[in-house]
Amino acid sequence: MPQIARRPLLALAAGLLAAPRLARASAWPDRPIRLIVPVAPGGSQDIVARHSARALTEILGQPVQVENLAGGGSNIGYAAAARAAADGNTLLAGADTLSITGALTPRLGFDPLDFAAIHRTVRVPQILVVRADDPAPDFATWFAASRRRPPAIGTPGHGQLAHLLVEQLSRASGGAWTHVPYRGGALAVNDLMAGQLQGVMINIGAVTDHVRGGRLKALMVSPEARAAALPDVPTLRELGFPELTAVGWHGLLAPAGTDPAIIARLNAASREAVKRPDLAARLAALGVEPTDEAPEVLQAAIREDAARYAEIIRRFNISAA
Repeated sequence: MPQIARRPLLALAAGLLAAPRLARASAWPDRPIRLIVPVAPGGSQDIVARHSARALTEILGQPVQVENLAGGGSNIGYAAAARAAADGNTLLAGADTLSITGALTPRLGFDPLDFAAIHRTVRVPQILVVRADDPAPDFATWFAASRRRPPAIGTPGHGQLAHLLVEQLSRASGGAWTHVPYRGGALAVNDLMAGQLQGVMINIGAVTDHVRGGRLKALMVSPEARAAALPDVPTLRELGFPELTAVGWHGLLAPAGTDPAIIARLNAASREAVKRPDLAARLAALGVEPTDEAPEVLQAAIREDAARYAEIIRRFNISAA
C-alpha cells in the first residue's frame, strides 16, 4: 500500500478542526451581545459605551446590551469580562486603566493585558481645570504659585491616569500637592466649584461644557496636539513637559481567545459607528476624539502604556487605595 503523505493529512486535519470555528464566526452574531462597562453610569466612559452600543446594535443587527459592573477601580467589571466565554457575545468597554491596574494591584486573578483588543473607540485627553475666578491667567502663573501654596487637586479616582499626572506635576513643581481622589469626576468638579479644591485633573469630556460656558478655566491638556474640543488650551508639551504627555482612551475589547474573524467584524463595525454623523456629533460634544484604528494599534498601546505607567507607579511609590 502506498504511503500516504503526512503533510496533506495534517492539512486536512487542520481544515476539519477549523471548519466548526469558521462556521460559528460566519453565523455570529446570532443573539444579543453583552457589553460590560466597568464603571458606574454617567461618566464619559459609560456615555461613550452607550452611544457605541446603540450604533453597533444597528450595524450588527443584534441588541448590544450595556451592563454596568462598577467597583474595585474597574477591576470587578474587568474580571467578569476576562472570565466570560470567548465567543463574541460578551464584550468589554475598556479604558486606559487596563494599563495601570496590573502594576497597582498585582494579584488580580486575571491578566489585564490579556484581552483581545477590538478598537480604541476614542482618545480622551486629560485636562487640568480651576475655578473660573482663579486669579492665575495661565498655567505658568498657576504652576509657579503652586510651589508657594501647594494646591489640593481632585481626580476621578485613585490610580487613574489623572492621578499619575497629578503626582508627576506635583514633583515637578517642587511642592507637595494634595491628591484628592473621588468616586467619579462629577463629585470632584462640584467640590472645585464650591471652593473646596484648587483644581481638578480629569477626562476632557467631563468638563468641556463647563469650560465652554465659562464656569471653569482650563489650564492645560495632555495630548501632543491641542484638543479639537478646546483648541485654545495649551498642551503639556507646549508648556515644557513633553515627558508627561499621556492620553486616555475608551474602547472595545473581548475575552482572550475570541475568534480573530469576530474581532475583525467588530473592529469594522466600531470604526463605521464612530464615522456616523449622529455618533460623531455626540462624541465631538463630549470633547473626545474618535479613531480609525486596527485592533493591533490598541493592543500595542495597552502594553506600551503598561510598561510606562508601572515605572511611574514604582518611582512615585503609588500604592493601591
